[in-house]
Order: sequence, then C-alpha cells, then structure tokens
Amino acid sequence: MVDRRHYEFDGKYPQISDEAFVARDATLVGDVTVDADASVWPGVVLRGDVGPVSIGRESHVGDNATLHASIVGDRVMVGHGAVLNDVVVEDGALVGFNATLNSNVTVGARSIVASGAVVPEGYEIPPESFVRGVPAIVTPLSETTLDPDEIFEEHHSGAYTDLAARHRDLFE
Repeated sequence: MVDRRHYEFDGKYPQISDEAFVARDATLVGDVTVDADASVWPGVVLRGDVGPVSIGRESHVGDNATLHASIVGDRVMVGHGAVLNDVVVEDGALVGFNATLNSNVTVGARSIVASGAVVPEGYEIPPESFVRGVPAIVTPLSETTLDPDEIFEEHHSGAYTDLAARHRDLFE
C-alpha cells in the first residue's frame, strides 16, 4: 500500500520533480519543492507553512530529518535526524547527522557542519567552513586537517542519487 503524506496548506501543495525520489512515508506540507535527482528519505518532514522549503538538484535529506521554512541548494547532503529551522544551506554543503541549525542561519557553500553540532540563531557561516560543537564553533576548512575534497567525495550526492534509485520501492 502506498502511503503518500503530501498536504496542501494555504493553497500551496508540494511540487516534486518526476526525477526526484521521495519516500512514501516522508511528510511534505505546503510550499515544498523537491528538484530533480534529489532524495527525501523515510521519516523526513518538510514543512513549508510559514515559509517555503526547497530541496535543490542532487541534494539528499536523510532519514528522520526535519526542515521547516528552509532552503537547501544543489548537491547538499543533510544527515539523518538533522533539524533545520528557517535556514539556508548553500550548494555543496554537508550537514551531519543530528545537527541542529536554528533560525536565520546561513551555511556557506562547501561547508561542513559536524554531526551533533548546534548552530545558534543568526549565524552566518562563511563558505568552506567547518562547524562543530555545542554551541557551534566555526573554523575555515583551510585551517583544519580535514581534506574537504576527500570528505565531499566520500559523501558525494551522486552516490546517494544512485542509492535512491536502488531503493526505488521506497519511493513508489
């Protein structure tokens, strides 16, 4: 049995590309857009009621993540259990498992937010930054021992697009 949890709110209904993968038990409410080759995994909540939720091309939102009034650019990975509230995540960024990003946060392009990090309200994270801790500490990737190219390759969104295609039965 197919369980589609896509709900209209204030006259707006989720818009999903025919080339996107959205798990049948993900919940999408109102002004939500999911672009081509993106995936939204089981248990995810995308709530576009007080502002839009947009998932960019080849971006992936892991199991049980919650996004409220947030914009996710292209080729972004949002880890399992992450919470984003009124956030902008720019292209190529990675948000780790169980990270919490509070209101009015911007994550710059190709930045990495570590698993479990808590980013307080109003942070402007520059491109190519590493964010970790509670509360979050922001460090330029160039000042870390992290190899951003290796990390982005390891978590490459294209591999997740392929994985979603292999799990096609979750999305039909």
